[in-house]
Amino acid sequence: MPIALLALTAGAFGIGTTEFVIMGLLLQVSADLHVSIAAAGLLISGYALGVAAGAPLLTIATRRASRKTVLLALMAIFTLGNIACALAPTYETLMAARVITSLAHGTFFGVGAVVATGLVAPEKRASAIAVMFTGLTAATMLGVPAGAWLGLHFGWRSTFWAVALIGVLALAVLALFVPRDRNTDRQAPAPLRDELAVLARPQVLLGLAMTVLGYAGVFVVFTYIQPLLTRITGLPESAVSPLLLLFGGGLAVGNILGGKLADRALMPAVLGTLAVLAAVMALMQPALQTGVTAAFFVGLLGVAAFATVAPLQLRVLEKAAGAGQNLASSLNIAAFNLGNALGAWVGGAVIERGPGLGALGWVAALLTLVGLAIALWSRALDRREPALADCAPART
Repeated sequence: MPIALLALTAGAFGIGTTEFVIMGLLLQVSADLHVSIAAAGLLISGYALGVAAGAPLLTIATRRASRKTVLLALMAIFTLGNIACALAPTYETLMAARVITSLAHGTFFGVGAVVATGLVAPEKRASAIAVMFTGLTAATMLGVPAGAWLGLHFGWRSTFWAVALIGVLALAVLALFVPRDRNTDRQAPAPLRDELAVLARPQVLLGLAMTVLGYAGVFVVFTYIQPLLTRITGLPESAVSPLLLLFGGGLAVGNILGGKLADRALMPAVLGTLAVLAAVMALMQPALQTGVTAAFFVGLLGVAAFATVAPLQLRVLEKAAGAGQNLASSLNIAAFNLGNALGAWVGGAVIERGPGLGALGWVAALLTLVGLAIALWSRALDRREPALADCAPART
């Protein structure tokens, strides 16, 4: 893999850390800022909605700029946003700072995914995306547990200062190793109308929908992983960080596995990974009854969650080939985060107004099954299109 791809991975590590680290800090943030756990969970929804809004807008706004310049500018926004999080005096200002930080997320991964696929041979595209997303798995494996440990011992604000430092380092790595003058970095932009036309393709829209609903189930559970482990399994808060290491290890395995499966057979990989993810989440309630089975569940959830990422991303890229691929790629990153926001909100509603923490697993499974149903519909359209072409009258 080219060193430029590893530089993209470094940027993904920084952004992934700031997205996920709040999950290991929910109890500290809620206590310090005097809000409920569900309100603290909305800091994840706010971030995810910022990604969903920022991804298409910034992708369109920066379409004429060098891709390397775009990536560097986004990493600068990310760094400044984390500094604002560390300094936030109230819940409202922390929410605003999280939203500002999130604006960099979708376009970074959207543009980065297109750059990554252009750096390798066509048969390695899904694996290249998986390598870049390894930054997210490393963030969850190393950044989130380290952030949770910092928050527990030095206060949650210290975690955001540390993430800001990661942003500075990632900015330097991107500046050094992502090339400026090559076909993956600078291209003449297509007319805006042609780029927006990608949104009229039914298969692109179905791809975005399966990402939103298929991935939403993950965050119904993962958003509240700290209270799940402490209040249902009965583990001490100090045990959360080591278990998040297991989740991160699972993400790393699932990410690479998903990329290899998608390179072999894309649509079967989409369907299979979504089905496995739903099955894993349905097992949450019995799995959380003991510390040993809870640890196994957390690791398995990581594998199942990130095995879906490369197949879902490549599915949208495949159906958006041509003008508008940058936009569609960024929109799919936005779709992942819209799923995050939906999942965090649904989970909070289940906790506060529904059957409570113990029901999160089966609610998550139901959401992912809706995404699987959309994927089956999309596959049916794939099979129908050649049949319609065969039946069409020949032109003379």
